[in-house]
Amino acid sequence: MSENKPTNPGTPAATPAGIPGATPSSTDLPGTPAPGAQPASPGLPTAPEAAVRASTDDPQSASTVTPAQPPKTRQQLDAAEARAAAVQATAKQEAEVHDRDKSSRHGKPASSSTGTATGAAATGAGAGTAAGTTASTAQPEASTAGGAAAPGSPPPGFTSQPDFATFNPPPASSVPPTAPRYLKQSDSAWSVFGRIMAARARQLFDRAGRRITQRTLRIGVSARIFHPEPGAKGLRGKTLQYLEESIAHWVMSRDVIVFMIPTVGHQGMLHPSNIRLRDYAKHLDGLLLQGGADVSPQSYEEVATRPEWPGDRVRDMYELELLHEFVESGKPVLGVCRGCQLINVAFGGTLYQDIATEVPTAGVHVSEHYDQHRHAVHFPDGSTLANMFPGRREAIVNSIHHQAVKTLGRDLNIEAVSASDGIIEAVRYRRAPFVMGVQWHPEFHRAGGPELLDCTPLLDTFLRVARETRF
Repeated sequence: MSENKPTNPGTPAATPAGIPGATPSSTDLPGTPAPGAQPASPGLPTAPEAAVRASTDDPQSASTVTPAQPPKTRQQLDAAEARAAAVQATAKQEAEVHDRDKSSRHGKPASSSTGTATGAAATGAGAGTAAGTTASTAQPEASTAGGAAAPGSPPPGFTSQPDFATFNPPPASSVPPTAPRYLKQSDSAWSVFGRIMAARARQLFDRAGRRITQRTLRIGVSARIFHPEPGAKGLRGKTLQYLEESIAHWVMSRDVIVFMIPTVGHQGMLHPSNIRLRDYAKHLDGLLLQGGADVSPQSYEEVATRPEWPGDRVRDMYELELLHEFVESGKPVLGVCRGCQLINVAFGGTLYQDIATEVPTAGVHVSEHYDQHRHAVHFPDGSTLANMFPGRREAIVNSIHHQAVKTLGRDLNIEAVSASDGIIEAVRYRRAPFVMGVQWHPEFHRAGGPELLDCTPLLDTFLRVARETRF
């Protein structure tokens, strides 16, 4: 304020700095209002009074002086308010960016937000608010300058230009103290490559194994054979091969695909083929020998005692070959009725050609009621069926056979006998994973039936072995 006072009365005021020859205007004189300005408001000190207060020793003289300012127009007030709002919005935005960068630990240096807020504050109105916001956002950087870096702040020299000429090795904490555990001291590039290839091979084998184990089982069923009748015409004059519906549906109840295996390899065929029964044993997972005609006495080197019991020699030869192919392949075999008798013959055993005539003390094993005829069977100690049906030593089964096992074949165990007369009702071959025959027809037993033996465990055991041995 003192630079506006003339040094001596009657002498011109000092020339403004940087403007040579400039003369003081009327606005520079004490007490002279500017042209067009409104008169000073009552209660406000005039310029001479403010100068007097500023030159005194009163402590409140300088701090309480409010310089006289010309009133602002509406346009100037709106501009000032806009600048202040812009400064506040800029400061708020920079504070949010700083907080977000601090939380993600990948923010920009604090100097950028400080410089922006300061530059916005320099535009004019609202400078005090911007300076306050800038100072608050700069506090974390100021605190980090004197000590350790705050969490989330960029490392020192983050904004500096990289120097590619200097060598900057990684810190010691980032280098593993020892070699990885999968490496050995004697390892070479070839040994590591070999281990990688072995791991890939094991992965492929495991994947193939899972596909095999998850694949649907394929069970082959031997065919019944209808031989042409002498002098018959039409279909009865042809050889037919078929299977009974019940046996197929019993196996398919466990979501298994069933294939009927026809006879192959006979001479004189109209259409020769190179397919053999061993091909079926190779591609199928198990074999089921179904019931049907009697086993011919020629198959166990005997002569038929009655002409009406010649048996089916053609089917015997076909099924015996099929049975041995599956046994040699390690695949399971389950024989039903005739199939049980054939398993005994295949391993050197013999049969009763007719139970009623050869064993007069035996009970009735076949009647006109067919599958409705039944009797009790007993499971001997240590038999597989006794373990398969825990808590059951006897059960009721159907009985549709007039032939039965007479002399037990080699390496065969007795699995069940008739409870009334001791006739063998089931056998098992010891030298194979699963080769078993039962004299009754399990496909005629209802699952969970109240009277007849539920043979579902027998089927499940047969299929389980089929899954385990199909590799």
